[in-house]
Amino acid sequence: MIRLRQIAFAATDLAAAEQALTSALGVRLCHRDPGVGVFGLRNALYPVGDQFLEIVAPVQPDTTAGRLLAKRGGDCGYMALFQTTALGPVEERLSEAGIRVVLDAAGDGIRGLHLHPKDVPGAIVSIDAADEPAEWPWAGPDWRRHIDTTTVNAIAGMDVTVADPAAAAATWGHVLGLSPADDALAVDDGIVRFVPTRPGDPRQGITAVDLATTDAALAGTSRDLLGVTLRFTPASDTA
Repeated sequence: MIRLRQIAFAATDLAAAEQALTSALGVRLCHRDPGVGVFGLRNALYPVGDQFLEIVAPVQPDTTAGRLLAKRGGDCGYMALFQTTALGPVEERLSEAGIRVVLDAAGDGIRGLHLHPKDVPGAIVSIDAADEPAEWPWAGPDWRRHIDTTTVNAIAGMDVTVADPAAAAATWGHVLGLSPADDALAVDDGIVRFVPTRPGDPRQGITAVDLATTDAALAGTSRDLLGVTLRFTPASDTA
């Protein structure tokens, strides 16, 4: 199993970013993790079906998120969290490739490996395994009570903009145990695409997120929010 379980955005103003996200998607706050305080951050988590969107904002100087916000010139995509069944094979692949783990995060019923963005280009990538695969302890104990699928019900994929899409796809593929095709990786619930930087467009990293929408009027549309493009695709009957 390799699922794209959570995508995080970095924002300069957490309250404004939350208002923008909830207004656009109708999602409901499920958790604020006090543990991110050790990184000089505050956060907010929102379920999209059984996947999650997160916003982090720096509250101290010289944070990783703050440096990225300065580099990107504003709100932007920040982190992608993938879920697998066991971390042992992942750790073997990381060791083989010399990819550094910057944080071995342990929670109650979950563990995640945050990888060095200089080794895995395009975003901070975390590979996580939960004791109960249907759960996601990073989102708090009662996230299911906050699910609202009147607008969106799943994360269907994302674009990662990089200078060398083929190399990035190969590296991410090695980490995730997947074989790239056409500079893309097929995960269990969607597609991760690697696209080239474009002249005149300063955006890099996570630049687009595909969301399955239950609103027929939104299907096939897109909008820019929090430094990325949200693309709305029709939700399947079984999503």
